[in-house]
Amino acid sequence: MDTIWTREFSEKSYPPLIGEMEREALVIGGGMAGILIARELTDAGVRCAVLEANRIGSGVTAGTTAVVSAQHATLYQDMVKSFGTEMARGYLNANLEAVHAIAERAKSLDCDYEERPSLMWSAADGAKMRREAQTVQELGFPAVFTDTAPLGIACAGAVVFPGMGQFHPLKFLRAMAEGLEIYEYSAVRKVKNMTASTDGGSVRARHIIFACHFPFMDRRGLYFMKMHQCRESVIAVENAPAPDVSMVENAQAGFFLRGYGDRLLVGCGNHLPGEENDDFARLERFLQKHLPGAKEICRWVNQDCFTLDGVPYIGPYSPATPRIFVATGFNAWGMSTSMVAARLLTALVTGSASPYARVFSPARKMAAGPLAQNAGRSAVNLLTPTLPRCTHLGCALKQNESAGTWDCPCHGSRFNKDGSVITGPAVKPLKLK
Repeated sequence: MDTIWTREFSEKSYPPLIGEMEREALVIGGGMAGILIARELTDAGVRCAVLEANRIGSGVTAGTTAVVSAQHATLYQDMVKSFGTEMARGYLNANLEAVHAIAERAKSLDCDYEERPSLMWSAADGAKMRREAQTVQELGFPAVFTDTAPLGIACAGAVVFPGMGQFHPLKFLRAMAEGLEIYEYSAVRKVKNMTASTDGGSVRARHIIFACHFPFMDRRGLYFMKMHQCRESVIAVENAPAPDVSMVENAQAGFFLRGYGDRLLVGCGNHLPGEENDDFARLERFLQKHLPGAKEICRWVNQDCFTLDGVPYIGPYSPATPRIFVATGFNAWGMSTSMVAARLLTALVTGSASPYARVFSPARKMAAGPLAQNAGRSAVNLLTPTLPRCTHLGCALKQNESAGTWDCPCHGSRFNKDGSVITGPAVKPLKLK
């Protein structure tokens, strides 16, 4: 993936796994979540290894806008309504502590960390923004309501979180990976009897943590039923005045912006893999309207996992697998929630108590409406009689002409033209001949 971060940064390489070994803990996935989990475990005295299918940070982490914030859409008023005040307060506090933990680590590193407020705006529903600000204030954080937004953007209402941050994700990731036991190009093909097998070897561990974007052990947890994946498009530009806040629009497929030095990242979108969209055309029109002098540097598309209720799944993979854990479904807010996962899972692995275990429990009840919608979409694609079929659960794939890939509308797996896996939950390549 060619992004603003990968263009100016060369990641350190690690060897593939060869042979068999045993470790106290194994982390599957070398993105921001996997590396932070391994960092926290190692710092707690747990001997662990990381298995990454490609290069560390080469997936979602390479395409993130790297905003470190506890402001996650209008989730807090939704959580109070669905789960109650204490659960919403727990989610807020967990993410505020994560923002602080990242800032504390980042301030001594060369990772371009900056403290910035985050701002969420609505062009049409100021009342909703006012309710969100009031809800967050009642939960104990000094959110601020305003009716203006930078760059002359139409704004009926906005919520500002002071004291949030942003950084260069790959620079931070490399610093966090220093001294860890990491194996690249070591895709896990199966997990059985607490042993993860790759093409080159295997790791047996007392604790196994799935931090690989989309967990692929389908017989447990039912993650393919209670999550879906969405794609977002980003354009990085220069010669554009960057706002002094990170910004996100509270709207379906809304816009989001953040500055990086003298450059600006502008994104939008929230569409399923394989679904037609006009994201880049919308971004071009947005830039022409608000920043007509901007010059494009590069563009890319990223893909995130979304849960049915907007809260990540962090904790035991399933009730039947107490020593296997998961961190997934970050709902496009993976920087703070990666640190939430690292701290929470380290507590669970080491036998410590965490006040946030219940908030993020993967065993919580699934929302019936979104679950039915997810199941219906999968059923339609399962019954579509076209080839090729996804190697995950057999859904019909759609050809993505612009990206040169095969995309699965059911669960988000993506494959190169040669059939190799780009994004899971699929672990087996396509048979195209």
